Amino acid sequence: MVYSFQLIQHANIRYREAVSRLGRCELLYLLHALGIESPVVSEKLGGAEFLTFEAPELSADALSALRSHSSVAFMARREGDALYPLTVPSVSWLPEDLPEVLKYKGKTSVPFTRMMINIALSLTPFFGQASPVTVLDPMCGKGTSLFCALQHGMNGIGIDLDSRDVKEACDYFTRYLKYHGLKHTVKAVSETVGGHPVPVTVFSFSNDNDAYRAGDIRTLKMSTADASCAAGLTRKSGAHILTADLPYGIQHAPQNGRKPEPFTETLRRVLPAWYNALLPGGAIALSFNTLTLPSSKAAALVADAGFTVCPDDRLRHEVEQAVVRDVVFARKPLL
Repeated sequence: MVYSFQLIQHANIRYREAVSRLGRCELLYLLHALGIESPVVSEKLGGAEFLTFEAPELSADALSALRSHSSVAFMARREGDALYPLTVPSVSWLPEDLPEVLKYKGKTSVPFTRMMINIALSLTPFFGQASPVTVLDPMCGKGTSLFCALQHGMNGIGIDLDSRDVKEACDYFTRYLKYHGLKHTVKAVSETVGGHPVPVTVFSFSNDNDAYRAGDIRTLKMSTADASCAAGLTRKSGAHILTADLPYGIQHAPQNGRKPEPFTETLRRVLPAWYNALLPGGAIALSFNTLTLPSSKAAALVADAGFTVCPDDRLRHEVEQAVVRDVVFARKPLL
């Protein structure tokens, strides 16, 4: 059977040129995780971009998994030149506007963030599991990756040095839950990491009040801390996926705030903690600017921390004049 999926037309002209290539790559990862090995062809149908592949008739569960693709707008079965729309229930656990509403300078593209989460999850044994996975972003900024995760029914853990960014993300999510009338609780707690207290804001919520009463609850934890605190803040449950859009400059303020440190040194310092924060079999997805951090260097740093890097040279793309972005995906061994 032949399937054709239409891709969204991204607002960023530069990124739009990469959507077809990145979308094809993401679809190949998702198909592989479903046990389907099939070529995926990019083509134009009626002036729109489509991804087309051939596979045995897909089950409802398989179609639902593919519906989570970050850039698919329309799914169809194809017979000759005719497209027959597929009715696939939405995979959104919370409304689709959650990661979109909060706007700020330097915000990572929502489809790109979803793509990183999807590919990372496809590399793990947790792909398709019934219970919700947990996504950790140890450099979360104002939380785009976390809100993408929550929208799809995952749990989120966010860490950032900038207390203003963390507060803005928490304030936004509090307003969002109230606006949508979703039952929730918010607690300010303190956790001890490395002998020091770390402030944590904990959200517990559901997408339906009856579900909340039945215990079908997700959590979001937000903390102002150094990225090296990741292992300490996840020690009770661990994370299934770690994703981070690394700063595009060459320096990053260390925990003590006294002076900047070269970003390669930051990564060398925090990657062991990120490794320990992940559950065995978990995956890491790091995006970065290759003009300030070469792909080979990023991959080497990740490998040195104990991860098994999954090389892929299809993901490098231009975002703007000073940013050529790439992604390193890697797995933590099961044993």
